[in-house]
Amino acid sequence: MKIYTKTGDKGTTALFGGTRVPKHHIRIESYGTVDELNSHIGLIRDQEIEEQSKKILINIQDKLFTVGAVLATDPEKAILKSGQKRLNIATISLEDVELLENEMDRMNESLAPMTHFVLPGGHQTVSFCHIARCVCRRAERLATALYELEPFEETTLHYLNRLSDYLFVLARKLSFDLSADEIKWIPEKNS
Repeated sequence: MKIYTKTGDKGTTALFGGTRVPKHHIRIESYGTVDELNSHIGLIRDQEIEEQSKKILINIQDKLFTVGAVLATDPEKAILKSGQKRLNIATISLEDVELLENEMDRMNESLAPMTHFVLPGGHQTVSFCHIARCVCRRAERLATALYELEPFEETTLHYLNRLSDYLFVLARKLSFDLSADEIKWIPEKNS
């Protein structure tokens, strides 16, 4: 497979199904941000963290390719007039969302209860998690904007929402594991 095709030289790109759209289309912004998120997840996975978290992060990276495929699919080409799927595209399942929830519950068992917001940082690995969490929130915002225009499976939105929560809990767990300071945000009182 050739990496360069020259088909995008005029500012358009093809969706799964063949439809061409401008490279600035909300659909492209959505799955492009998911791709960016996937790269940040890879950076977290490359750190010295527990094997269970690395295993879950690999699963998440795989699911983010599925999310990207869902977002990159022209909805008019995905379903036949009979209602049957035309393109064989994987989807995000409720079990995928539940895996993130179960992992958050597992990690939270060793953490002190949340009483305040925390400032991102304390250790480089923790900061990588917070950056990924922010990129995930951006991906979710773009995906919800796309969903309003051209709906797709809602579990995709559920997954992105839960993933940002997972990344926050992972940041807290890594702070604990790495003995990093978790600085609480305590708003200043007006004088």
